[in-house]
Amino acid sequence: MLDDSANAYGLSMGITPVSELVEAAKAQITNLSVEEAKAAVADGALIVDIRDVRELERDGTIPDSLHAPRGMVEFWVDPASPYHREVFAEDRTYIFSCASGWRSALTAKTLQDMGMTNVAHLDVGFTGWRDAGEPVAERKPRT
Repeated sequence: MLDDSANAYGLSMGITPVSELVEAAKAQITNLSVEEAKAAVADGALIVDIRDVRELERDGTIPDSLHAPRGMVEFWVDPASPYHREVFAEDRTYIFSCASGWRSALTAKTLQDMGMTNVAHLDVGFTGWRDAGEPVAERKPRT
């Protein structure tokens, strides 16, 4: 039986927990370790950091990654969108990264659903990258 706080969040109404959505997405996408992501970048892949700009400014970024806010990724990828970014029309692999690998898994799955076949995600996210001792670039706040 769910308590009242769970009911307030709609859990009694059949809401699928995000953890289940992430696990389902991971079963259908390419999940890369830090070492696999580094090898893919060496072969021309681009890491796309989808974290909020405040996270980038607080924690730093993976060097040479592209920032694409999570709320805009689908619009930047879609060539028919007025927000399309040409960087997403290149013939390369795009490795999506967030803090822990949840948002990036959902993003990679959504982009696959849109028809992209050249997407993957950094399974351990930026936190795993940093904790593995990999380089981190500072991102200064905009003034």
